[in-house]
Amino acid sequence: MTRGEQTSLTCWLVDTRSLWPGDNIESAAPEALQLLSEEERETCTRKFRIQDARMSLASALLKRLFVSKTLDIPWKDVKFSRQGDPKHGKPCAVLSDGSETPVEFNVSHQAGLVALVGCRTDTHKVQLGVDIVCVNERNDYRIVDAQGLHGWLDMYKEIFSQAELEDMKYNVDTFLLNDGTEVTPDQLGPHIRCTTMNENLTATLPTGEKRTFQSDLLIEAKLRRFYTYWCYKEAYIKLDGEALLAPWLSELEFRNVHAPPPGTAPRCGTLGSWGERRVDTEVWMKGMRLDDVRIEIQSYEENYMISVAAKPAPVLPEVLTAFESLNLEEEAILRASGV
Repeated sequence: MTRGEQTSLTCWLVDTRSLWPGDNIESAAPEALQLLSEEERETCTRKFRIQDARMSLASALLKRLFVSKTLDIPWKDVKFSRQGDPKHGKPCAVLSDGSETPVEFNVSHQAGLVALVGCRTDTHKVQLGVDIVCVNERNDYRIVDAQGLHGWLDMYKEIFSQAELEDMKYNVDTFLLNDGTEVTPDQLGPHIRCTTMNENLTATLPTGEKRTFQSDLLIEAKLRRFYTYWCYKEAYIKLDGEALLAPWLSELEFRNVHAPPPGTAPRCGTLGSWGERRVDTEVWMKGMRLDDVRIEIQSYEENYMISVAAKPAPVLPEVLTAFESLNLEEEAILRASGV
């Protein structure tokens, strides 16, 4: 298939951490809220935390902007519904008569970031799912410290397969010691199976030098691996349009999983950078590889990862995670004004 026959993806990323400053979204973003439907406004203003309200507002504006631009229709004519279940079904854009429009999109938000992936579906019926994770947003270490990594991971045994859980417990990706020394899995020996914090571990470097370090660094790397799996699973679920409690969840497996090394954190007023992109993970369902699905993950700054799942594979572009940072406030207001 030639490149001209491939589907073009829109990949937008919005950072709301510096948008609409204040403690109340209604006073912080009155103009932006007026660009939404009454139902969308209520969804935003119901949020208790201003951080959640910002992401909700950005998500609503992002979807409306994408559909308006993609279909070249007035902002006010953009309407939304859900596929299948009217409450939990996958969001979709509809015409005034309720029929679906030829666009596919999916949105995810976490810890201040909002991502959208979308495309037209006139030529190819494409399905998309996107998910963002932030590896240090929750207080996972408190539970891991009390129960060990085994106990913490076993809380998710209804979501992950046994093979996935064992991989998260007993394998790890290359990580850095506090002085920047790189430690690979084969340098850990039997210590790679450690699942508790506050232990002294030893790594044998290629020079033969032995380095002792706290197991907390190993557990941190294993938690990053867990969130890689989680991000993949959420992206696929959202592609499929099912809820997180779908009965086949533990039969959906990801193989050849590696957590992408992080990018850099924002410093001195500069934006953080993108890290590594991983494209070689395999998707399996009930023991069979799904060749029609592609999935990618890319790290952003030190703690974020964004995964995109898409099918059918033959019509997809080479890169699924080519995200463009968007000045949403400016874009949305200009579009709504017809400029």
